[in-house]
Amino acid sequence: MRVRFAITVALAVTFAQPLTGRLAKGDTQLDNAVQTALDIGQAVGAASACPDIAQARVRSLTERFKTALQQFGGTNDENATVGTAFDQGLIFGGRSSGSPRLGCESAIRSLTDWEANKAPLIQSRIDAPAAPVAPEPASPSVAAMPAAPSPPAFTPPVVEPVVVAPPILPTVQGVTDKEIRFGMAAPFSGPAQELGRQMRLGIDSAFGMVNDADGINGRKLILVAADDGYEPTRTGAAMKQLYEKDLVFGFIGNVGTPTTAVALPYAMTHRALFFGAFTGAPLLRPDPPDRYVFNYRASYREETLAVVNYLVKIRRLKTEQIAVFAQQDGYGDAGFEGVALAIQALNPNGDTSVIPRFGYQRNTDEVDGAIGQLLQYQRLHTTAPIKAIVMVATAKAAAKFIGNTRERVAGLVYTNVSFVGSTALARELLALGPKAADGAIVTQVVPPVDSYSSVVLNYKAALAKYAPNAAPDYVSFEGYLAANVLIEGLRRVGPQIDTERLVNALEAIRDFDLGVGPKISFGSGAHQALHKIWGTQLDDKGSYKPINLE
Repeated sequence: MRVRFAITVALAVTFAQPLTGRLAKGDTQLDNAVQTALDIGQAVGAASACPDIAQARVRSLTERFKTALQQFGGTNDENATVGTAFDQGLIFGGRSSGSPRLGCESAIRSLTDWEANKAPLIQSRIDAPAAPVAPEPASPSVAAMPAAPSPPAFTPPVVEPVVVAPPILPTVQGVTDKEIRFGMAAPFSGPAQELGRQMRLGIDSAFGMVNDADGINGRKLILVAADDGYEPTRTGAAMKQLYEKDLVFGFIGNVGTPTTAVALPYAMTHRALFFGAFTGAPLLRPDPPDRYVFNYRASYREETLAVVNYLVKIRRLKTEQIAVFAQQDGYGDAGFEGVALAIQALNPNGDTSVIPRFGYQRNTDEVDGAIGQLLQYQRLHTTAPIKAIVMVATAKAAAKFIGNTRERVAGLVYTNVSFVGSTALARELLALGPKAADGAIVTQVVPPVDSYSSVVLNYKAALAKYAPNAAPDYVSFEGYLAANVLIEGLRRVGPQIDTERLVNALEAIRDFDLGVGPKISFGSGAHQALHKIWGTQLDDKGSYKPINLE
């Protein structure tokens, strides 16, 4: 916080409105500087809290204020006094607006007044005439001489209203002068634990890079994780632990659709930020969007639409030759719904209710029943057999289904949505042999991790620094990118952070270049960062190669 004072404290000195009783000399000069700092601090605080005011204006005035303070030439104690006054004004200004609209109108007027006033309002103390000094007694023998009254110059400046009784900044959970704490409920045990581990690695790497650069306004970003095992029955306790015991500010990177169905209502009830969850489910994408929910990734509908279009337009399959292998829960339902919508768009007269769907239970790899259903369908539909399977599954189940059907149903095309976990799927398939891996398709919501784009190189550098034993992975890359979008919002909100200000700052982001190609824009009716889908395909060595889905 003191770093901010050192940077911002001089803005009042140069650009405050004229005060009655212009500066004179001695400590009156300091008194006026203190009052000016208090006034201008209120204006800057209000401007920082207003999303309609470009933060570049505040930063520009801040630099000029810093210069003015240096020219003022006060002692360390004097500068600290002025800094304390400015900080109090900053707090008052950030809290003073009742209606956001009226508060912004007032802040804009006030900030414009400060910008228009170019004249310095205090004389340099270096050039100020010295304060009169009382003469010393000639000798002890003149004790009978009447004592001279103390000159006014020796009276300490009256700054008690500024220094002694500072206003108290309202407590914001998870935010201190030193840190901002975020929570993450995800699987760190059980069959889906690799997804939680990778997502956490990516977020921690992004946070680490920011923290090494002095954080956000001097605050370090902290990630606190809780294990729900990818079981909705455990998610409520994990969320409660994070919010009520670990006292996190908001949530980032929660993993899974069925678990999000439990986590989301809890976060919304507490009006806590729910950012960058690792799921493309529609429950996070209502129209208009929930105020406190922001997504990084494209939806499952967008992933399945892209892959169905690919199968029909590039691979020349008929829509009735496409089936779905999906987890039997909200995740699988969301993927199946996306496939149905995509097929309906391509074939408006078709009957989407007859799309074959084969399933398995969450947190298992018991896929024998689904395999039996597929084989039976093929026997009954010899004239129009299934040619492609859109898979909405986790890695172990997907790999086992592929491995046990590839030889029994020749020529099948297997596609997977990004939640499968690309690295985990490749590892599971390679364990079954190179033939099992060859040709499997995974749609991605991030660029290929083996490219040499700047954002990929930055991600790999961060991963190497904070997780040196971890290999690049599509899931951790997503966590890294999602965290960087959040970081941009935190930078824009300014030093006085709370959830409402952060949401306003995020909604004000326009054409932000994350480095992935498409630029990011949010708004009150748009809370999803990206809509782009990338295509990748495994070879028999377990490496992903990009493919064109269009």
